[in-house]
Amino acid sequence: MELNETEVTLYHAPTPPSYWTIDLVDAHPGEKRYPGLMGLHALFMGLAFFGALPIGIALRSVKHAWHGVTVFAFYGFVVLGLSTSALYQKLTPNMYEGSKHGVQGYWFLFFAVLISAFDVFAFVLRFIAYVNSIRKGEDKFALKAFWNYVILGRDEHLSGSGAEYTNLVVEDPEDLDDAELKVKEVDVSEQTSPRRARIVEPIQTQFEPSEQDNDETESWANDVHHHRQPSYPHSWSITDKRSLLRRIGRGVFATAERSLVFAGLWQVISGVVIYTGGCRGNYINGCLAHLIKGAIFWCYGLVTFARYLGSFSELGWAWNRAPFKQYPSAEFVESLVIFVYGITNTWMERFGAHPGDPYTTKQVQHISIAVMFWFAGLVGMGIESKRVRRWLASGSTAAVPKSRRSQEAVAEPPSYVASFNPFPALVIGVTGSAMSAHFQTYIFQVQIHVVWGTFLAAFAVFRCLTYFFLWLGPPRSILPSRPPTEALASFFLACGGLEFMFSTEELTIAAMRQGHDDVMMFVCVGVAMTCFAFCWALGLVAFKGWLKSHTHAAVNFHSSA
Repeated sequence: MELNETEVTLYHAPTPPSYWTIDLVDAHPGEKRYPGLMGLHALFMGLAFFGALPIGIALRSVKHAWHGVTVFAFYGFVVLGLSTSALYQKLTPNMYEGSKHGVQGYWFLFFAVLISAFDVFAFVLRFIAYVNSIRKGEDKFALKAFWNYVILGRDEHLSGSGAEYTNLVVEDPEDLDDAELKVKEVDVSEQTSPRRARIVEPIQTQFEPSEQDNDETESWANDVHHHRQPSYPHSWSITDKRSLLRRIGRGVFATAERSLVFAGLWQVISGVVIYTGGCRGNYINGCLAHLIKGAIFWCYGLVTFARYLGSFSELGWAWNRAPFKQYPSAEFVESLVIFVYGITNTWMERFGAHPGDPYTTKQVQHISIAVMFWFAGLVGMGIESKRVRRWLASGSTAAVPKSRRSQEAVAEPPSYVASFNPFPALVIGVTGSAMSAHFQTYIFQVQIHVVWGTFLAAFAVFRCLTYFFLWLGPPRSILPSRPPTEALASFFLACGGLEFMFSTEELTIAAMRQGHDDVMMFVCVGVAMTCFAFCWALGLVAFKGWLKSHTHAAVNFHSSA
């Protein structure tokens, strides 16, 4: 119940002074300190990574002309942040030997510069292609075309898919049912432009099932009947391969750019640790484990909330019907992350132990949880594999001869439209339940673990409720369905990750020393920070949606004109 300082010093050296103590706690009269410079550093870097960067990503998604402004704003804030940090370090003694915060920050900035270099390289390639098209006589110089293609990177200049073909190219023919197909065929017959007819012609040929393969015909009919993407065979042309490579490249680039936001979060966490003087000596391994794992759950919660708001709906991840089927499901990605998390943590729990040291109870606990993540992630990925699903269903179809199979009998149930994979929720819920019973030296530490363990378990409960209601009524629209259970699940997941970070041994002992060992205070601070982050996420997603709605409206206006 009470802190035993003698016992603490048996395992940990006394906490040395830090930037926080000399700036704000033990500042001596007459000594000039400059905490304001550190505050400006945090402000400028925050504006760069959590303001200019995500806004620029949203502007890039619609190829907006102001995207370049946000790039300059990002690097401008970075320069100001680095300048104030350098000045603070020059005027303040070094209070944290061996700090890696600055080195990591420069590596992240180098990565950002590489991404910007790809932008410049793409601009040069577009400029060369545009000049070559003019020299060959295929185009004449036009300021609007130069601006759209070279500056903004829009593909309508040389790809032949201008605004007038927007309604024909954007809508994938593989998502049409019989009634929609007939309407499209009528529209094509009424067109006078031969180029339009050539663009829509593949829609008619791709929907004709092979007469030589009754199984493919039957599968195609079932897919159309249940409003799914038909699984007809098609040849892979060079254009298809280039399109796939281009799509993969864009996906990798988008993922790399968005990872900078999470890198900024890690810099915030490590910066707070360095300024307050934490994670030194024997505290380092436990401190890093809590901060890294808690930050993962925090980011996982924010991404889940973004899915609830409608992000990734083009991939079918917003609890909606996927417009296209060539992307992996969100549950597959979750299972993959859980697998990587587990397979890495399995070997990291012995960090700090000497060869031959016996396994402690805590090490066995943590290794067991990591192994659960490892193999449960594998099971989750296996369930999401289309090939494995076909293998699992082969027993029922093989038992009935082809001559006796009816179209209705072999048709997939409506629940096959979505994915209902409980394993990501299972491993997080079990982790939360286990951590609620984690042994700690002090009652206050146990209470904090109970808080975030309960939050993670609550995420699992609400995720399972999401699956229950969506199982009863699978999504039919490509619009985000926004199940309210996911709003709650994402909140408990993010807040649980934050409380996970708050439960480090060093922080809880510091709270007990200062008389702040109050569970309600820790919970309220975590809830407040989570709500603030959710408000930030809502603003970004809404801003991106506003940009897309206005961009599409402008394109449709020019198309109708």
